[in-house]
Amino acid sequence: MRTWKKVLLALLAAIAAIVGFFVWKVGPRNAYGLARYGTQRQEGDLAVGQPAPGVSLVALDGRTRVDLARWIGVKPLVLVFGSYT
Repeated sequence: MRTWKKVLLALLAAIAAIVGFFVWKVGPRNAYGLARYGTQRQEGDLAVGQPAPGVSLVALDGRTRVDLARWIGVKPLVLVFGSYT
């Protein structure tokens, strides 16, 4: 009976070490993102010259949805994905 406990404890320690190494290697934020959104990823089929798909984003107030298609051709549209901090 004690042998099973030692084997189980060693197995759990090995799993914890593997998970810890993975989180250390990719970073905690990336590990959380992969765990949360990893199954939602889809390969795209866009080609050069095709129009971009419709996208709606949340405005800075956190509630209002902004459909980017309504801005195409009206004003120059620049999307900046980054941080200024």
